[in-house]
Formats: sequence, C-alpha cells, structure tokens
Amino acid sequence: MLDFVLLIPCYDNIDGLSISINSIQYPSNTFEILIIDDGSVVPIALDNFNIVSAKMPIKIIRLEKNQGIVHALNTGLKLLQHRKDFKYIARLDCGDICAKDRFVKQVNYLNANSDIHLLGSWCKFIDHKKQSSYLYKTKTTHNDILKEMNFKCSFMHPTVMFRASVILSVGVYPTNYSLTEDYAYFWKILNKHKVAILPEILTTIEINPNSLSAKNYKKQLLQRIKVINQFSNHFLFKRIGILMLAFRYILPTKFVLLIKYLR
Repeated sequence: MLDFVLLIPCYDNIDGLSISINSIQYPSNTFEILIIDDGSVVPIALDNFNIVSAKMPIKIIRLEKNQGIVHALNTGLKLLQHRKDFKYIARLDCGDICAKDRFVKQVNYLNANSDIHLLGSWCKFIDHKKQSSYLYKTKTTHNDILKEMNFKCSFMHPTVMFRASVILSVGVYPTNYSLTEDYAYFWKILNKHKVAILPEILTTIEINPNSLSAKNYKKQLLQRIKVINQFSNHFLFKRIGILMLAFRYILPTKFVLLIKYLR
C-alpha cells in the first residue's frame, strides 16, 4: 500500500517538471509520481529530463493530443479510481517546489485525522523574472474555510492532498467551469467532507505570466462568481463574495496584483 500518488499534468515544460520532481523528498517505495503528458510536442520520457534521484518512482501517461489541464487531470483520476494500492492523491504543477517535509507532514496529518478528506497548506508565490514574491495564508479549520471560500480559494491546487475515496464520493474535476475547475472541485469536496489547511508554507508556486489564469484573469473572476453562486449555501457570505469579485473585475489587473505583493 503506497502512501500517496502525486499527480502532475505537463505540457511542453520539461524544465519545470524537472525542478518540481527534484524538490520531492519521500521514501521512494512508499509513493508514486504519475505524470500526464498532455500531448507535448516532444513526448515526455524519463531520459529527456533531469532527475537527481534515479529511484524516483515515476509513471508517464501520454495523451496523443493536447486537450487542456482539466482533461489531463481527469485522465489521471479515472485511472486512479480503479486502483486500491494507495491511500491519498497529491497535486503539483510543473515549476512548483515542495518543502522537504511537505509530504511527511501531510501524510502524518491525514493518518492521524481520519475525518479530514482534503488537506492543503499555506504557500509562497514567486515571480522569478521580477524577483518578487508574496505569501498566501488562509483559514485552517473546516468551518472557517467554509466561510472563507466565498471570498477567496482557501486551497491552492499544488498544495493539496486528498483521500483516494474522494474520487468515488465526489467524482472527477467538473468540466463546465473553465479556468476554475479546481475551485469548483474543492467546493464539491467541502460540501460533502471535512477539510483542513496546515498553517505552514509547504509549497512554492511559480508565477507564470503566460499561464491560462494570468492571460484570462477577468474571465476567471466571472467563472468564480458562477462557482460561488452554485456551491455556496451561505446566503449572506455568498452575496458579499460575489460583490467583491465583481468589484475586482472592474479594477485594473495590475492594481490587484500590487495589493497581493504589498500584503
């Protein structure tokens, strides 16, 4: 029985994939890295990116055509839902870096708290080109997270680990929320299961100006409004959250980013 499977989608980012994998520290015979190659121009293979440890337990699933991150993630989850040889699923994106004790702390926490089904952590966002960064801290307990999710996403995708049983109870990532599939998925879990956040910086997330989120910031805000409107059950917080997102929509994007860095 493996402790976890780490799911990493990748499209034409071998350098970022190498950085992420080389940051992972965990006993090699107790976890697995599952890479979903989303139709990269140069197919991902073990001999075309640099791995510090030859013992890294890596499997690669190749998709012949690039269909986007949601399809890649769901391909991985659908493969995993039929397996019974692991306890948890973790997430990481190419270019993001794990703290050396990230997975030890997350596995230990979930082992000790059987009622928690989704676990995230605080994280650090870094822009290597601008040499700037900011910390992303959120609420840590279920009831507080349930309220906070109306105003911000408490879970950053590359920080999370969740129980394998979540796939059976909640399903895979929804496909009708472009750019906010993770936010919608976390809401689905939150409405069925107890969740938590570790109040520690366990992942450093790369800010990529060419990412889909960065290029479609305004569209993402509209999709977040759609998510809150469907999944939130709190009458007052739902409306306040939607108003706040609408206000951010009319603000210049550069101004919003400046506020993040100054926090």
